Amino acid sequence: PRNTLYLTHFIPFNSRLSKDSMYSASQSTFNRGLSTRVASSSAGLSHTRSIRRPLRVNAVDYPKPDLVTPNYKDSQALTKKLKAIGAKGGESKKVLIMGGGLSGLSCAKYLVDAGHKPVVMERGNVLGGKVSAWQDEDGDWIETGLHIFFGAYPNMMNLFAELDIEDRLQWKQHAMIFAVAERPGEFTRFDFIDGVPAPFNMLYAIASNKDMLSWPEKIQTGIPLVPMLVGGQDYVDKQDELSVTDWMLKNGLPKRINDEVFIAMAKALDFIDPDKLSMTVVLTAMNRFLNETNGLQMAFLDGNQPDRLCQPLKEYIEARGGEVHLNRGVKQILTTPDGTVTGFEMLGSNGEPGETLTADMYVSSAPCDIIKLLLPQPWKTMPFFRQIDELEGIPVINIHMWFDTKLKCEDHLMFSRSPLLSVYADMSTTCKEYYDEEKSMLELVFAPCSPLAGSDINWIGKPDQEIIDATMIELERLFPLEIAADMSKAKLLKFAVVKTPRSVYAAIPGRNKYRPSQETPISNFVLTGDFTSQKFLGSMEGAVFSGKLSAEVIADKACGNESKGIKPVQPEIIQKVLDEVLEAQAVKA
Repeated sequence: PRNTLYLTHFIPFNSRLSKDSMYSASQSTFNRGLSTRVASSSAGLSHTRSIRRPLRVNAVDYPKPDLVTPNYKDSQALTKKLKAIGAKGGESKKVLIMGGGLSGLSCAKYLVDAGHKPVVMERGNVLGGKVSAWQDEDGDWIETGLHIFFGAYPNMMNLFAELDIEDRLQWKQHAMIFAVAERPGEFTRFDFIDGVPAPFNMLYAIASNKDMLSWPEKIQTGIPLVPMLVGGQDYVDKQDELSVTDWMLKNGLPKRINDEVFIAMAKALDFIDPDKLSMTVVLTAMNRFLNETNGLQMAFLDGNQPDRLCQPLKEYIEARGGEVHLNRGVKQILTTPDGTVTGFEMLGSNGEPGETLTADMYVSSAPCDIIKLLLPQPWKTMPFFRQIDELEGIPVINIHMWFDTKLKCEDHLMFSRSPLLSVYADMSTTCKEYYDEEKSMLELVFAPCSPLAGSDINWIGKPDQEIIDATMIELERLFPLEIAADMSKAKLLKFAVVKTPRSVYAAIPGRNKYRPSQETPISNFVLTGDFTSQKFLGSMEGAVFSGKLSAEVIADKACGNESKGIKPVQPEIIQKVLDEVLEAQAVKA
């Protein structure tokens, strides 16, 4: 469609993905598309010009909360370990990193801390991966997604501190704000009282809210969470085989609790409905929020992600001997017959063969859907890599809508409780760089948007105008006095529809056991990315943490330390590979 910003070529979900169709879309992440168009109510807009505006400081911020928790200290300890390795001055390894998203940049950052020389190769002309953004011809930023930073993101918070950019986080009031489904235009709050430690601050927030759950329903919801408080992460991990809906039925929770609470949580956490989402995802978040006093407090970045987060990472890496390159895509991973990596063959210009780059170690930060396509032939019969077939990215749509008037909206993330929308924010209020006293820019997450995520309609294949029309109907319910679907009230000046056919991995039940470790059976090849095995799931925090863990694998190997090892592969994957090998041998015979 003419007016849609596509971050990749559209890939039908009812067909098998070919290497050509997917790889042409993106190599280091699916959240990347550069020859694209931005939707407008009057005309298509190009965003090829780069416009820099002075950063205006108008929005009201709350003080930075106390973020020191056991997880935060663990993150600090890992940073100290890597810097201590670097301070010893051992042999410096050259490390080629495929992809310039958060996991690739995080890996490079911690590799330079450990005394190594990372070289980041990003296929697109912008860094960030799933947090990338571009400008349209008006200078307005188009973001891949609505990104929120939680207090329960210990590795991300440490990263901001280490880069000395903590002042770029705009902390909001410690609260959660939900639309009241049956009362258009009304919202209800869960307020966390300052000075009250976890879990009592959350218990107070839940007890004091009178709009969403009755007292009997609150008690019904709380009782099944006791095993999580007692058993911790071990209990949380064991719930991965159950969907949110299955877990509710198992614990006798009524459907109204799902409608009031869990639908909104599921869509916010993984762009997916509760009957499709692993309960481990919800419990992981709740476990952090119940155990960390300020874990649920949210912050917005004070401007666009490429300039305000990715650029400091790039500068940090380059100042310490690393390299970060744009427009450098990897075509294939070259190996010896036994699977050892010998180099990355790069994409050439105008169809010409590209150069081959070599290093001591190699890292892929490509999403799970991309790395499956890039697997060298010797790796395809290895159970470790075959388990990645069990993972796939979830589709999501991000929408930007510019209105001609200032809407009445809280300076916060809003849970819409809409059947089509997940969360939204008025970025002209919440974000310093986008601040506007006269007009609003709403950024909204449209989810679920495909059958894979639980939608009855494959919205990601719909024209942008149809998506905007459906969104306007939902906004009429959220802003009944200010927005009408026929635009007889606030006028929509322009919009951008950002489609990501494959975003974070789909956290459907039973997937956690297939997430691979960062260390692989290939001695000089390491994986990173939020789909790899780490406790923060598919998120910005998961991406940063996985990059840090990948750097630790390389640093440990370089100095002769014992690594944490390779995560065991499930027996059914091993059997599947064995059956395929035997079948191939029988056919050949």
